[in-house]
Amino acid sequence: MKLLVTGGAGYIGGVVTHALVEAGHQVVVLDDLSTGFAETVPTGVELHRLPVHQVGQVLTPGAGFEGVLHFAAKIEVAESVARPDRYWDVNVGGTMAVLGAVRAAGTPRMIFSSTGSMYDAASVVPLPGGGFSKLDEDAVIRPKNPYAATKLAVDLMLAGECGGFGLGAASLRYFNASGAVDRLGERHTPESHLIPIVLQVAAGKRDQLMLYGDDYPTPDGTCVRDYIHVADLAAAHLLALEAIRPGTHEVYNLGNGDGYSIRQVVEVAREVTGRPIPLKLAPRRRGDPAATVASSDKARRELGWVPARPALRDIIADAWSFHRSTQ
Repeated sequence: MKLLVTGGAGYIGGVVTHALVEAGHQVVVLDDLSTGFAETVPTGVELHRLPVHQVGQVLTPGAGFEGVLHFAAKIEVAESVARPDRYWDVNVGGTMAVLGAVRAAGTPRMIFSSTGSMYDAASVVPLPGGGFSKLDEDAVIRPKNPYAATKLAVDLMLAGECGGFGLGAASLRYFNASGAVDRLGERHTPESHLIPIVLQVAAGKRDQLMLYGDDYPTPDGTCVRDYIHVADLAAAHLLALEAIRPGTHEVYNLGNGDGYSIRQVVEVAREVTGRPIPLKLAPRRRGDPAATVASSDKARRELGWVPARPALRDIIADAWSFHRSTQ
């Protein structure tokens, strides 16, 4: 297929773009490079350096696009709280521009990069014998910040677009995307994700890791999260692209289904890097849930998706290889 990838010079968008090219698709990337990197785009792939609001200049009725994969968005939770206007403008206003261009061009399918952070983590409870209950697509939704709210807004927009205009779409709700594929890894400024921050400490770029609370109702008192390898996320996009049906909007959670605590992440990172990674205890951060773990049963059942690199050690080892390659 001929596909447009918005945000294809970013972390997840870049990995997916490479996977699409390797699968034989013809790919065009639109990215304003405000947070992405031009060198992420595969050789030979056309790159349009434009804001997502101007997507109609590329996604035209005569361009022949058969699908859009939409990653272009602002993603920093703290920034979304401080400047929600920017998030409504880019994440919602930008998506409105994409949907308008999709409608005008008659593009039949779309995949959206959504988030599992919109779920109400208060519904996650410890299970007898260990572990936690998992969040499926029917879990209570209660966004805690403007970032998650904008992602929910787009999910709802897509449902309406499919019902009203016959678009086929899938919203893929990621949990904690992690790891790297060769030279494609996380390069956020500022960095807010746990694994790259831990690796920055290991590399000596930070003095220590701030541990925000060690008295949560988890086995070791620290927060538990579901980490999914970015290569496995990319595989899910290719499967969803083939499964989309006209007039239907599907939502799929993407996670490993296993939770790891912050202390577990640190211990594995110490083993992988051979570095000490000192910790400093700090008070809990407001709004941090004790545990969030995904149920990806629907994606496994309907898409045939099975994570190929679920082990935390593999995720961290790949991220560490990328981190060292960028020094």
